[in-house]
Amino acid sequence: MSRQDIIFGRNSVREAIKKGDQIDKILALSGASDGSIGEILFLARQQRIIVKPATRQKLDELCEGLGPDGRTGNHQGIVALVPAFSYGEMEDIFAVAASRGEKPFVVILDSIQDPQNLGAIIRSAEVLGAHGVIIGKHRSAGLNAAAYKVSCGAAQYIPVVRVTNLSSAIEELKRRGLWIAAADMTGQPLSKMDLTGPLGVIIGSEGEGVSKLLKQNSDMVISIEMAGQVSSLNASCAASVILYEKLRQEIVKRGNGKS
Repeated sequence: MSRQDIIFGRNSVREAIKKGDQIDKILALSGASDGSIGEILFLARQQRIIVKPATRQKLDELCEGLGPDGRTGNHQGIVALVPAFSYGEMEDIFAVAASRGEKPFVVILDSIQDPQNLGAIIRSAEVLGAHGVIIGKHRSAGLNAAAYKVSCGAAQYIPVVRVTNLSSAIEELKRRGLWIAAADMTGQPLSKMDLTGPLGVIIGSEGEGVSKLLKQNSDMVISIEMAGQVSSLNASCAASVILYEKLRQEIVKRGNGKS
C-alpha cells in the first residue's frame, strides 16, 4: 500500500496498541473474541480504535505475499490498518543511547533482502540492547508488514534508519566515536575480541556476506567459532549470537566495576 500499510498477528497488533501508535482501523476475524484476540479488542476499544469484523478471505488477501517464501502471512485472525511505516533518523539512535546512559550500539545490515531475516534481526537488536538498526535503501528489504510481524512489535521500540549510502553512514558513526566490526568467516574469533563501548556491527547477507568495501572501512573483522559440520549460520542467527556476546561482555564489565 502506498499511503497505508498493515500490522498483522496478535503480538504485533497488541504491541502497537500498547505503544500508542496511530491505528486507523482494526479488522478482526468475524466471531473471534476469545483469548488474546479478546484482550486486543478490549485494548482497542479503550483507545477508541475502530474495530470491524472481517472474513478470513479478506484477512488473507491483506496478508497475501507477506509470509515466508511469499506465502500468505499468518495474521492469526487480526490485522491493523496503519499509516505507512516511517523510518527513524540517525539522531534517534544517539538519543536512545543517551536516554539510557549507555554508549551507542548500532546494528548495520548490508544487503539483507529477506523481510523475515530483517524482522528477526530487529527483534534481537531490541531485546539484546542495541540502540538502532541501519539498513540501505538499495538491495535491502524494507520495513514492511512482514518484517514488522517477525519483529513481534520490536520495530516500535528501536529506531530503524534507512540510508542511501552505508559507507557514508559508517563514516559518520566512526566520526561520532563508534568502532565498527564486520562479521565475516575470515575474522578473529568473537570471544577473543573486546566488543564493549560504542560499537557498530555489520551483518551481511547469507549469500554475499559483508561487502569488501565495508570490511575495508571497518576497524575489526569478527567471526563466530563453529563446532559443527555446517560452516555458517543464517544472518539472523549470526546477528543474535554476536549481539548476545556484546551484551555479555558489557554485563561482565559492569560487574567488574569498570567504567
